[in-house]
Amino acid sequence: MARRVRQAGNAPPLSSENLANFLLSQTLLDAIPDATLLVDENGAIRQINAQVESLFGYRHDDLIGQKVEILLPERHRARHVSDRTNYTHAPKIRAMGSGLELHGIRSDGTEFPVEISLSPIHTGDATLVLAAIRDITDRKRIEEDLRRMHKELETRSTQQLGEYRARLAAIIDSSEDAILSKDLDGTIMSWNRGAERIYGYSSNEVLGKNISLIVPKDRPHEVPKILARIRRGERIEHYESIRVAKDGRSLDVSISISPLPDATGQIVGASVIARDITQQKKAQEHLRQTQKMEAVGRLAGGLAHDFNNILGIISACTDLLRDRVDDKAPAIELIGNIRKVVDRGAGLTRQLLAFSRTPAAQPQILDLNDHLKDITKLLRPLMGEDVEIVIVPRPNSAVIEVDPGQLDQIIVNLAVNARDAMTHGGRFILETNSLQLDEAFTRQHPPMIPGKYVILAVSDNGAGMEQSILTRIFEPFFTTKEIGKGTGLGLATVYGLVKHMGGHVWVYSEPGRGTTFKIYLPCVDHKLGIESPAEPAAEPFQTSGATVLLVEDDDIMRDLTRQLLEEHGFRVIAMSDGKSALESLNAHENAIDVVLTDVVMRGMSGPELVAELSRKHRGLRVVYMSGYTGELIGERDFLRDGITLLEKPFTRAALLKAIAPAN
Repeated sequence: MARRVRQAGNAPPLSSENLANFLLSQTLLDAIPDATLLVDENGAIRQINAQVESLFGYRHDDLIGQKVEILLPERHRARHVSDRTNYTHAPKIRAMGSGLELHGIRSDGTEFPVEISLSPIHTGDATLVLAAIRDITDRKRIEEDLRRMHKELETRSTQQLGEYRARLAAIIDSSEDAILSKDLDGTIMSWNRGAERIYGYSSNEVLGKNISLIVPKDRPHEVPKILARIRRGERIEHYESIRVAKDGRSLDVSISISPLPDATGQIVGASVIARDITQQKKAQEHLRQTQKMEAVGRLAGGLAHDFNNILGIISACTDLLRDRVDDKAPAIELIGNIRKVVDRGAGLTRQLLAFSRTPAAQPQILDLNDHLKDITKLLRPLMGEDVEIVIVPRPNSAVIEVDPGQLDQIIVNLAVNARDAMTHGGRFILETNSLQLDEAFTRQHPPMIPGKYVILAVSDNGAGMEQSILTRIFEPFFTTKEIGKGTGLGLATVYGLVKHMGGHVWVYSEPGRGTTFKIYLPCVDHKLGIESPAEPAAEPFQTSGATVLLVEDDDIMRDLTRQLLEEHGFRVIAMSDGKSALESLNAHENAIDVVLTDVVMRGMSGPELVAELSRKHRGLRVVYMSGYTGELIGERDFLRDGITLLEKPFTRAALLKAIAPAN
């Protein structure tokens, strides 16, 4: 559960709305792998994640409200206060690896070297700083060992040189970072275990090959430019770029490159240290996206408030004017038109306010399954005769506590969007389900928190959307409709209402393949005395070394699924597309026990991949996974012969149940 947030004693108070908007959730902060703090303009700590407690040895409540200098040795504090003041006046992003290195001090008094990244976050009335702190003790130890050994090598015998080389190799191999060397043509000459872990290639696969093997094809000039600088004797510190792993994943990396001289001092190559910062970048991007949505919401709320005042004046004037005009006067029709436009404007401001702040709500406890039966009467004239409305209540009860009117507004807004996407008719599907979310799941899907949820999935088999549209659909005034046919507030209203209900919304869509909105609302069946069956623990299955061919084109989803399976004893071959999966299976022949593949992927789809595999490997077990619901996917003929569909986002228990070897 999220910890209680306490205001700093001497800090200027943030409004409860801004604080809630800005701090996101404890789950999101805990998902950041580095120790992360939110610090205000006065240096007071506003919030921390669990990694801060682990790294510095303090409890959460011991740090909230304290000056951030408590985490620094006494001798560094005065200088840090000065640096912090200067940063507050001219804040800018300082990424991890930008050279900002200090010493931290734990609660027991021990000091250790740290590397820090800073990101300014501007709220409506304050500026906070998000500071990510990383312990670099191991890196400093390796650097010091290398320097010491370099000096000692000058005076040692041949036998001792051999011993030192062995120690040097052990030090390099112990690093979590990728450490490699290459000649001036880019040919890889050495490759440590950290490089194997990050990039997925063994040393045997890359030695003697060009470094361009792991460089994206759309960056053909990057390596030549770097090597040209190395030839001039330049060092490149903390250079951020993109690299490609063996399984096709794109990795964000921070790279430091140094010239490598021979015994005569001539530069013959380069040594490279690379750190995987992909998760940090994803967390920062999620933070920026959430901040943008909250900022737009505050702007929309302010505009709605001012616009309502203007509409109030116009409305009052029309009422006064109406009283002064005879019913038969020509102007009476014009006054009526003004009144209609005012009412339309008031409707728009209500939608804006629903997005930007909590609307006046009258929550009731209701069963979503029963409520969907009633709303069908409202949807039928809206959708038209050429659209089939399908309701699929999966659990026996789906008890939530919401304002029924706001729930209807969510469903109607989604129905309008679906109707526009199905120009030639189709199916509009409302499905319910329930799911118990554990901490492992919520860490991967911030800002959700553990607990039992009721899921409302709203699907259509219409035109679908491009990824570029999906990233913006909840923004107010963003619309793909023609001018005059949409305000761009429908989905913004859905986002605002779901958020104010304590819920979350996820969207899955592909061009030509329809759209599914999945809304997660807290389940309150305990308020009706309904006993919820305990979610079975995800125990390791007896896999006997079972091998899973995992095919998923989303990098993060593929990596998380691979980790979950490997933690429970499965051997996983992870691929990013159907073509590489086919090549992998041909290489492993009969080693694959089950194929776990996404349905919709770039290039070859999951069903096309399975059809191709079945020609050579009969009897292969198949599990599909998709963000679309089973009812929508079920329209296609590939779900047959007992093939399992695993709906995203899925829990660990659901994954293991679907993938477990058949008894």
